[in-house]
Amino acid sequence: MNDYKATVLEGLMSKAQTDRLESKTSLSILLDFPAGIGDHSTSDLHNNLNEALSSLADAEDRIETLKRNYPNHFPTTPNQNPPF
Repeated sequence: MNDYKATVLEGLMSKAQTDRLESKTSLSILLDFPAGIGDHSTSDLHNNLNEALSSLADAEDRIETLKRNYPNHFPTTPNQNPPF
């Protein structure tokens, strides 16, 4: 049963990290490459920025929650975050 727990926890962490990277990529595109927005209106831009920010906050909360509640499975080490 321990293998199941480890596999599930790794899957949850992997999904949260992937969501984090996707959100950061969306924010980067919206903030750094305005031509990538196309014909969006200002309200579309703000809605997309808020959606990406909410997704980022949610993913980071899930990552921290997993680390806090399963410290034996996710030991904290410096520079553990991806470079983005």
